[in-house]
Amino acid sequence: MLLSATPPPGPRPAQEVRLREEAARHRGLTPPRTHPLASITWLGPAASNPALAYRTTGDRAHLEESRRWIEAAVRLPHWGRAHLPDHDLDAGWLLHHLSLAYRWIGDELPDGVRALLRYKLLLQGRRMYEFAVASEGRWWSSSYWQNHNWICYAGLATAGYVLGKEEWTERAKDNLGTVLDLMPDDGSHAEGVVYWRYGVPFLAIHLDLLKEAEGVDWWERGGFLANTFRYRLHQTAPGFAFNVDHGDCHDRRSGHSAGLYYRLAAQYGIAQAQWMGDLASGELLWQEAAESGVRPGILPEAYLEYLWYDPSVPAARPTETRAFFPDLGLLSARTGWDDDATLVSFKASPGGGHTAWETSAKHRAELGWETLNQGHHHPDSGSFVLISQGAFLAVDEGYSNRKRAAHHNLLLVDGQGYADEDRYHVYKDIPYERQARQRDVLVDAEAGWAHATAEIAAMYDPELGVRRLDRTLVFTPSGRLVLLDLAEAETGREWTFLLQTDRPTEPRPDGSRLIRSGEATALVRQFAPHDASLVCEVTEVEANPTSSTPELRLTRTLHTLRSTAPRSPDGLFLTAITPGAASAGEQIACLEGGGVTFTDAEETVLLSPVTRRIRTSRVSADAAALLTSADAAPFVVRCTRLEMDGHVLLDVPEPYTGKVG
Repeated sequence: MLLSATPPPGPRPAQEVRLREEAARHRGLTPPRTHPLASITWLGPAASNPALAYRTTGDRAHLEESRRWIEAAVRLPHWGRAHLPDHDLDAGWLLHHLSLAYRWIGDELPDGVRALLRYKLLLQGRRMYEFAVASEGRWWSSSYWQNHNWICYAGLATAGYVLGKEEWTERAKDNLGTVLDLMPDDGSHAEGVVYWRYGVPFLAIHLDLLKEAEGVDWWERGGFLANTFRYRLHQTAPGFAFNVDHGDCHDRRSGHSAGLYYRLAAQYGIAQAQWMGDLASGELLWQEAAESGVRPGILPEAYLEYLWYDPSVPAARPTETRAFFPDLGLLSARTGWDDDATLVSFKASPGGGHTAWETSAKHRAELGWETLNQGHHHPDSGSFVLISQGAFLAVDEGYSNRKRAAHHNLLLVDGQGYADEDRYHVYKDIPYERQARQRDVLVDAEAGWAHATAEIAAMYDPELGVRRLDRTLVFTPSGRLVLLDLAEAETGREWTFLLQTDRPTEPRPDGSRLIRSGEATALVRQFAPHDASLVCEVTEVEANPTSSTPELRLTRTLHTLRSTAPRSPDGLFLTAITPGAASAGEQIACLEGGGVTFTDAEETVLLSPVTRRIRTSRVSADAAALLTSADAAPFVVRCTRLEMDGHVLLDVPEPYTGKVG
C-alpha cells in the first residue's frame, strides 16, 4: 500500500484533490539553505506529497517540486538542530517521507540527485539505528508507550525496507511487536489526544510497511489499534471540532488525523471512523490546519488520506454516548452528539495507565531499564473536563512543563498537590505504590447515568498523612454533575477544592457561582462545607511544547475558584454543576449519606461511597449510590439491599451495580 503507492480500489475524487493541493502548497516557498532554528519535520511531506502526486497524475511539475525539497533536505548535514540532532523526531519524519519519495520517484530523478538521496538516507538511517541500540533502556528506543518511539522506528523501518537494510527493519519490527503487546487493549492513550493524533499514525504506517514488505499482518496483534478509535471518539467535544485536553495538548483543536481515521475504518470496518475521516478532511480541515498548534499538522497527511481511504467502507455518524476505558481509568459521558450537548471526561489511574505502570516496574526490576518515559502525563487523577453548549466550562491546563495538581480540577491538602510534582516528568522515580485508580464504575447506555469514584490519596506527600481522598462523580441523564469529595487525614488538614474556568466565575445571591463562556453557562452550587472560604484567582501556565523549537512558548490563563474548608482531619465537599439551567439543585436531607435533587429534571443522586448506607425518609439503601429519575427504574452502585417507600426492590448477597427492576 505505502511502498507501492497503491490505494484500495474505487473512486477517491476528494482525496485526489487534497493530494494535488498539498503537493502544490509549498511552491511559493524557497527551501532553506541551512537548518532553521525550528523543527524541520515539514520538509519530509513537502517532498513526499508531490512525489505521490507525480505517481498518480504524471504531471512533471509535481516531480520537480518534490525534487526541490529533496535537494533541500539532503544538503543539511544534520536532521534536527536544537534537540538530539539525527536521533529524534526530525530525523524520524524525514527518514519516513524521503524514503517513500525515493521509492516512488527515485528512477525519475537525475542520477546525481538520486545517488545523493540514497547516500543521505543510508547515513541518517545508520545514525538513527546506532542511537537506538546505544540508548536502549534509557530513552525512546525502549519507551514503548511514547510517540517518539513510534515515529523514530517507523522512519527507520521505512528507510530499511526501501534500502534493503534488514538490520534496521528487524530491530524496528521487534520493537513494534513489543509495543503492540504492551499498549492497553482498551485503546486509550495516556499522552492525550494531541499526541495520539501525532504518534499513532506512525504505528499504522509501520504495520502497513510490515505487511507489504514481509507479508506479516500484525493488525490484530494486541487490542490497542482495534479499539483506539473509540478512545479518540469519546474524547471528541460535541460539534466534533474540538477535543478534551487531558495530558499534554497544545490546544483544543489539534486532535484530528483524517488519514488515521480512514485506515482504522478500512482495517476494522468502523463506519464512525470513516465518517470522522470525511469530516476532518472536509468541513473541519482548514480551520484545524489554521488554528492547530501541532506541526506539521493535518495538511501534510494528504498522502495518507489518498492511500488509506477505502470507498467501500460505509460511513455513519457516532451514536454511543457513554464509555469507560479501564486502563486509563477514563470515564466519558455525554448527552448526545449535537453541538450543544454536554460532555464530561473524568480520569484516574497510575502514571501512564495500569498496563504501563505495571510493566515498566517489571522492566525496571528485571532489566534495569526505564521504559515509562511519560513526559506528557499530568498529575490529574481525579480531575475532569466539562463541555456544554459549544463551550469549555470546567477546563484543563492543556500543556505545561511544570506540571501541578493545582492546574487541574482537583483537591489540595494544606495547599499542596501531588508529591514530587512541579516538574516535567511528574511520575519519574516515584514509589510504585503511589497509584490512583477508579472504582465503582457505572456506565449506563439505556437511561444515561454514569458514576465512578477516583481514589487519589496515595498521590499526596506521605508526610501529610492522608488516609483517604475519594472523589465520586455522577453524570445524570440530563447532563448535571454531582461531585462528592471525602477526605481523611491523621491530623487536622486544610482541604481545598479547585475549579478551573476560562473566565472568572460570578457570584450569585443564593451563594452559587455562575460559569460563563460566551453564550454558554453553568451554575456551581457547593452544598458542603457550609463554612468554606472562597477565592478566585488567576493561574498562568506556560509551556514549551517541543524541545526541537525552544523559542516556542504557549501560555494559558486559568481562572481558579478555590474553596477551602477549615482545618480538620476530615473533609467533605458536595458540589453540583448544572449546565445552562436556572436551578442549581437542592440538597436532600439524609439521615445517612448525602444527595442532591434536580427538581426541573426530576433527577436525584444519593451517595454513600464509603459506608454504603443511604437513609432518607423514603429510602433505605445499602449502596454506594442510588440514582433515580422520573418514570424510570432506579440505578444502584455496589448495592446489596434497596427499599423505597416501604417496598424492597433488591436484596442480594453480593454487591450489585446497574438497573434495578
